[in-house]
Amino acid sequence: MTRRPALTNRRTKRKRQRSQADTREDGHIAAEEDSQAKKAKWDRATEPDTKETGTEREFSTPEPAHICLSATCSGGKLGAAFFDPAISTIFLVEDTVESTHFDFSTMLFEQTKPDLIIAPSRADERFLTVCRDYMEESGGIFQVRPHREFIPDKGRDKMLSLSLFTSISPAVAVSTRSELSQSPVPRNAYDFMKKRQLRVVDPALERRHASIKMASYGDDNSPLCISAVGALLDYLSRSRAVTDLEHEGVNSLEITSIEILTLDKVMQINADALSSLQIFEDEGHASVHSDKSKEGLSLFGVLNFTKTTLGKALLRQWCLRPSLSREVIAARHDAVACFLRGENMMLAETMHIQLKGLRDVPRSLSIIRAGKAGTREWQAMVKFAYHISIVMEVVSDLSHCYDVPIIQTLLSSVDVSKLKQMGTAINETIDWETSESERRTSVRQHVDEELDDLKRVYYGLDNLLSKAALQVKKSVPSSWAPSLNVLYFPQLGYLICVPLREEWTERSDFEVIDGWAYQFSSEDSAYFKSREMLDLDEHVGDLHTCIAVTLLLSEIEILHQLQEAVLLFEPDILLACDLCAELDCLLSFATASRVYDYCRPVMVEENVIDIKKGRRVIHPLVEQWADLFVPNDAYILGGCGVHARTEGKSSDVVDADSPTHTDEGAASVLICTGANACGKSVYLKQNALIPFMAQIGCFVPAESARLGIVDKIFTRLQTRESVTKIQSAFMIDLAQVSLALRNATPRSLIVLDEFGKGTVASDGAGLFCGVLHYLLHLRSPSGNDSGTPKVLVATHFHEVFSNGLLEPSLPISYVHMEAMLSNESGQLLGMDGVTTAMKNQLSATTSNGNQGAGRIEIHYLYRVAKGLSLNSHATKCALLYGIPRSIVDRAELVSDLISRHELAKLLDEDMTEKEAADLMEAEAVCRAFVAWDLGDDSSMEVKRRLGETLTIL
Repeated sequence: MTRRPALTNRRTKRKRQRSQADTREDGHIAAEEDSQAKKAKWDRATEPDTKETGTEREFSTPEPAHICLSATCSGGKLGAAFFDPAISTIFLVEDTVESTHFDFSTMLFEQTKPDLIIAPSRADERFLTVCRDYMEESGGIFQVRPHREFIPDKGRDKMLSLSLFTSISPAVAVSTRSELSQSPVPRNAYDFMKKRQLRVVDPALERRHASIKMASYGDDNSPLCISAVGALLDYLSRSRAVTDLEHEGVNSLEITSIEILTLDKVMQINADALSSLQIFEDEGHASVHSDKSKEGLSLFGVLNFTKTTLGKALLRQWCLRPSLSREVIAARHDAVACFLRGENMMLAETMHIQLKGLRDVPRSLSIIRAGKAGTREWQAMVKFAYHISIVMEVVSDLSHCYDVPIIQTLLSSVDVSKLKQMGTAINETIDWETSESERRTSVRQHVDEELDDLKRVYYGLDNLLSKAALQVKKSVPSSWAPSLNVLYFPQLGYLICVPLREEWTERSDFEVIDGWAYQFSSEDSAYFKSREMLDLDEHVGDLHTCIAVTLLLSEIEILHQLQEAVLLFEPDILLACDLCAELDCLLSFATASRVYDYCRPVMVEENVIDIKKGRRVIHPLVEQWADLFVPNDAYILGGCGVHARTEGKSSDVVDADSPTHTDEGAASVLICTGANACGKSVYLKQNALIPFMAQIGCFVPAESARLGIVDKIFTRLQTRESVTKIQSAFMIDLAQVSLALRNATPRSLIVLDEFGKGTVASDGAGLFCGVLHYLLHLRSPSGNDSGTPKVLVATHFHEVFSNGLLEPSLPISYVHMEAMLSNESGQLLGMDGVTTAMKNQLSATTSNGNQGAGRIEIHYLYRVAKGLSLNSHATKCALLYGIPRSIVDRAELVSDLISRHELAKLLDEDMTEKEAADLMEAEAVCRAFVAWDLGDDSSMEVKRRLGETLTIL
């Protein structure tokens, strides 16, 4: 086979015109002349071929032996994916909010260090600029691809085509590969297409399996991320097709895994965790005619005391991406502590009030830069200069603040004199009253002499017309026109305007004054020309219009000069805006900490969560009206699995009487049991939210807290079902847990609430034990120590503990939520889950209670104690929530009989009295027959004895 350069050139020219589905055979096709060859390869290495086209660079598709990153940014959100060929893994960056400075994009580029970046043509222009600038500095390649390659539906289809998802079972996969390997090498196009169409598995079943499996690899509600993955796979497929004639598209790509990218500086928390922990909560507008939403009862809503638009946006970014840097966290905590000092509280309140006067200055600045500024934008800049000067004066008066980074940055970086100079220049240039009355930006007097002269002439024309009207009035009888006026109309000149008389409306011709000529009339006025008006037309003419145009051009020129002068301060303005936004967030944290009585956490290097008297976070108002709010402790130490180096661990680590916790007896897994509705879920959430709050820079709702850095948070708290998903509720739960198991590190936090409840109890309990066993046996990346993350678990699988399904030697902490049990008379029966004797007493009372001797009532204490609770008290919870007493009594009877393996009594309940008597007679016959010895009896004796037996009936 020889080269065909003509065909190669035609394919290269058609490359940009084909759709995404037709790009599998892109590039140069050549083959070596070898009868033994199995594949067609290039005869030369492929190198990036650059060609200048206008201002953009277009590159040929290079060999995918380097890191390629696909990213898109639209509507203030960023989604990305990149491929690491060293480990054949695709890393996902789920949709996240991007800042106006594209800090997250820069952080992503710096960590991944891509050799090539591809982005859609319709992405944000500033994002494309950031990508282009970074790749020029790093010497990489940047490509702008057509927007049609970045479509979420196409990206999802390409992901479903990966062999990572399409393989249903190992047996099927092996049989498929063996058949394909034994098939002859395709010698022509017919054999090639026949081999591609050889399928063993039903395509519909394969696609369904792929959809289910893909749900455990990321958030399906990230369209930008999915579209970026689709473009990345399309690029890898094209690159592979260049060197491999047998390449079969996306399905043949060697992708071994898909993982969520973890950035070094921010916490990884996906949309499921954000929703489960109620970080954000969007509520629809009360009006059905509005599509707007507001923040509901959420952590963001609780902490949001910000006064500026920039501050609110920055606080949302902090909640989406908590910091992993102890220095950054400590700096924010120092600022909040400074603002909470007694001598600084009034000053902090003053600063917060002054920040309220700041508008969206970057937006106003962009409008000024575009030359479209109105009075509103200029006023925003003046107010910014005024309020920032007051804020800086208050900042300088703060005490014990010289070691606070944000204060030092404000004092050293913000040049108040420049901002005051800018505000003064604007205020001295613009006439605010005239601008408001004329609804346009007007320049003050004494700014430009020529402009003042033009204004003097312009406004003097009104006096000239008034004098002309008085002169004409002298020659007009009052009976003919009681009043008149002289007006100027462009193109028509000067006209006399008199009120329209009633008789003039009935006649087409009427008497006019000598020398006057009728021009036209309106509904209530008539217009005439006279000799005086002709003189004004000749000597004054269109002076009014000329002056107005000249006046407007002069003001535009002055405002343009003002615009250039203001833009010189743009770097200082933007820096001050960023610092004020951060200051607004920190002041908001200080306000929330003061209102809700939060304390400063101690951030340590140790991988620990040590909380003393932690309280609920999402519902701080509960503390205001509740008669009694019960705080609880928690202690978890990451990396304390089976392979941990420390010895002597105990399962009882929560001691409410000890003032502090030690690492002796620590564990990474904490299992909380207890009755239904006793507060287990709230306990799990508050222990996950307290580290989250600490790492965004806020104080926490606890008496004290010693916290290590948490790099990732995974949750299985709620199931987000939808008719658009093919997964069942249990499969969605499995996807969430699968994501956690694949991506967890020793510093991660996993929260599991009732995992396994969506299926058969035995299967659910087995999965529950399997997950805990897997996590406890994880090893660190070095392989020398335990890699167990911090795990918070709540469950009702009591058979796991009663049947010994979890080895007692496993390093697990067992706690339960206390509940007090009493009878109907109010006599205390004991505490749930304390002693074996109490369990026996409760069982006896329960069995008697079914006959009405005494029913047990439950009282929740919401207090954490050591040990297990092996009764969920579901029937008592049902009674509290309005289930009829008859149903509850029946449920308790059935539960008791099942526990004592006496199911026959349930069958006896449905028999009538006659049926019961017949059953007793039949039982007597059976007993007599069984007692009969047939060994030595003759046939006649057998008949006699059988007759006697049957006569019992």
